[in-house]
Amino acid sequence: MANAVCDYRFLLLVAAVAFIYIQVRLFATQSEYADRLAAVVESESDCTSQMRSLIDQISMQQGRITATISEERKRQEQECGQLKVLVKELERKGLQEFTDKVQVPVAAVVIMACNRADYLERTIKSILKYQSSVALKFPLFVSQDGSAPDVKSKALSYDQLTYMQHLDYKPVQTVRHGELVAYYKIARHYKWALDELFYKHNCSRVIILEDDMEISPDFFDYFEATAALLDKDKSIMAVSSWNDNGQKQFVHDPYALYRSDFFPGLGWMLARSTWDELSPKWPSAYWDDWLRLKENHKGRQFIRPEVCRAYGSSMGQFFKNYLEPIEMNDAQFDWKSMDLSYLKEDKFMKHFAHTVKNAKPIQGIDVVLKAYNIDSDVRIQYRDQPDFERIARQFGIFEEWKV
Repeated sequence: MANAVCDYRFLLLVAAVAFIYIQVRLFATQSEYADRLAAVVESESDCTSQMRSLIDQISMQQGRITATISEERKRQEQECGQLKVLVKELERKGLQEFTDKVQVPVAAVVIMACNRADYLERTIKSILKYQSSVALKFPLFVSQDGSAPDVKSKALSYDQLTYMQHLDYKPVQTVRHGELVAYYKIARHYKWALDELFYKHNCSRVIILEDDMEISPDFFDYFEATAALLDKDKSIMAVSSWNDNGQKQFVHDPYALYRSDFFPGLGWMLARSTWDELSPKWPSAYWDDWLRLKENHKGRQFIRPEVCRAYGSSMGQFFKNYLEPIEMNDAQFDWKSMDLSYLKEDKFMKHFAHTVKNAKPIQGIDVVLKAYNIDSDVRIQYRDQPDFERIARQFGIFEEWKV
């Protein structure tokens, strides 16, 4: 029994020793793991610190890079803006130089001819006298109706112009008995010539002259200045260089221009957009009277000068009384510096009303004498057509009501 107890105690001792040994080893292992864990934590802390430091450095570097990029972008934008300004300036100068060398035509000038070689020569010489310096802006054409050889030969003798010939052998049927066939041929010729110039030669505007006309020194400057007005103001149908009542005793202001409901003709400029409308319905005869009909001008008006910029020299029905005394401007005027905005539809009525309002009113049977004794604009009011014709006869102006 005693041996059994002793064996039991020995086993307990051995077990205690083994337990103690295991605990010591476990503690040692735990200590070792704790040391390692502490080292890992410390290492992780160092790594974290280094990463934060690196992130801070990267952030700082990124900030510097962003600032550098921003500054570089601003510099490039400034340089780009400067380059754009430089390019525009170079383009402007280049365009100006190109425009100076290659003039964009303002309007073609066509002389309508038929069988009067001597008159045609006089007209060509008058035009070339002032057209030579602006030939690129105003290319010159002669359009001959028919086959008169001396007219064709005369036109072809000038290198400064382009010759066109209208040969129409179709028989003419007049509407009324006794009418002159010439009026029908003239209308055909006008349509053919304007179709050629606008559609074949692609002109934007055309100035039409008869073969018996001479022009003033500022003829081309006048039409160049009014071309922009013709384009912008669609209430203007055409621009004319003629005033039917432009006799010396009635005109004094070479700069004065007017809007008129009456088509003056005789040296007039037409735009292609208007011809697009007129060409399909062009009349068989009396084209100028046809243009004066309300259904054709549709309320549009015509620009005309007070002092004529062209002069017709052929001997006609009214030459002695009305055409011979016409005064044509003989000086050069700077039309480019003139402000012509008063001729626009919305301004002219006010401008003209102001002029009429300020004119001195006169009346009575001796209006001519009274008018000549007043050194300013006068206003004469008539009651009806017969009254107008009576006053017109006294002054020696056209009595026609339509004028």
